[in-house]
Amino acid sequence: MTDLVNFIRFNQDNTLSGNIASVAYDLDIFGEAFESSNPKAPVYRLFAKTPRGRRVEIGGIWEKSNQVGGKYFTLSVSTGYGKLNANLGRYPHQDDEDLMAVIPWD
Repeated sequence: MTDLVNFIRFNQDNTLSGNIASVAYDLDIFGEAFESSNPKAPVYRLFAKTPRGRRVEIGGIWEKSNQVGGKYFTLSVSTGYGKLNANLGRYPHQDDEDLMAVIPWD
């Protein structure tokens, strides 16, 4: 993928790719847009590969609104070592608006 860690890249074809990492795990992830009439449903489903190369669903990304009505993304992922909750924000020192940093909050 890339040398970047803890990022999500939104692709033009309604998919995404990225990485989440800590000292305990280092997962290359990918996702696809998800449509639902449920307002609490995620807007993307997230997947990773098992050590045997099988695709497994590990979480989702939700679009939310802040107090002044601005939109932002939050994600929840099962890392295999626990649950990771994070917001997505602009990746530092990058001009690419499709590249987001994974910013853990729990």
